[in-house]
Amino acid sequence: MPTTTSPLIRNWTPDEVPDLSGKTFLVTGGNSGIGFEAAKMLASNNADVVIACRSEAKGKQALAKLVNAGAGRCELLSLDLADSASIRAAAKEAGERFGAIYGLVNNAGVMQTPKQKTADRFEMQLGVNHLGHFLWTALMMGQIDGRGGRVVTVASIAHKYARIDFDNLMMDRGYNPTESYLRSKLANLLFAQELHRRLQKAGSKIRSIACHPGYSTTPLFSKAGNPLMRVGQELSSRVLGQPQTRGAWPTVLAATDERAVSGGYYGPTGFFDMRGRVGDAIIERRARNEVTAARLWEVSEELVGEKLAV
Repeated sequence: MPTTTSPLIRNWTPDEVPDLSGKTFLVTGGNSGIGFEAAKMLASNNADVVIACRSEAKGKQALAKLVNAGAGRCELLSLDLADSASIRAAAKEAGERFGAIYGLVNNAGVMQTPKQKTADRFEMQLGVNHLGHFLWTALMMGQIDGRGGRVVTVASIAHKYARIDFDNLMMDRGYNPTESYLRSKLANLLFAQELHRRLQKAGSKIRSIACHPGYSTTPLFSKAGNPLMRVGQELSSRVLGQPQTRGAWPTVLAATDERAVSGGYYGPTGFFDMRGRVGDAIIERRARNEVTAARLWEVSEELVGEKLAV
């Protein structure tokens, strides 16, 4: 069912982005794909933009394309979401270098990788897409603007086809790259919804907002582990999908629009939510399961060794 807490947002376009002067947005994975396109839109509307990414070389290349986009400043932060030491170091550096964060945009991710582990021995896709961002958010929560800042979680329509198996969370048995990716994106939405509930209970003005890019052609497709799968995805995206620029629209909506409410979920609303007009999107019932979300939160805190306090 569609989210019911949000005022109607339909057919949103970047023309609706207000002047963002004086607001800072920190975008993980802001050096490429949807993250870069979102960062560029934010920067072009005079925001101060920080792109956090693993590769310094790629980060500098992206930064060079952003610095003259608008009147705000654009900066680079080193962050590897597959390594908790890097996450902790990046959060410490962010606290020293930047002021209040208006939008913490959790965008970076990996997709359908071969079976591998993060530096902390987590299954890679769950480890980066969910646990890495969980720890990152926990460490950055105190820096988010308490007057109305927001945590934006980039999820996926893939969440509709996933299940959380707490007895095999790291897929040590029967690893499947597609199933692992689907699970990580369901975890993203469970996290965003649970964060919203906890913020609301605490009386916080910070918002937790989720979004999805539909079926957008991004560099993630070229990094899938199976070559045949890469070719199939690239071909299908050309027929069914949309450019990554359009895929970034929901992220910018969630990060900037005053109508975007905590607990809301936004994305393309056309053909099977793959493309089309951007507005209120559909959250599958399993992603609204409060029991599963609370358990995932507790397990995540235990795994990353950090409480996420709101």
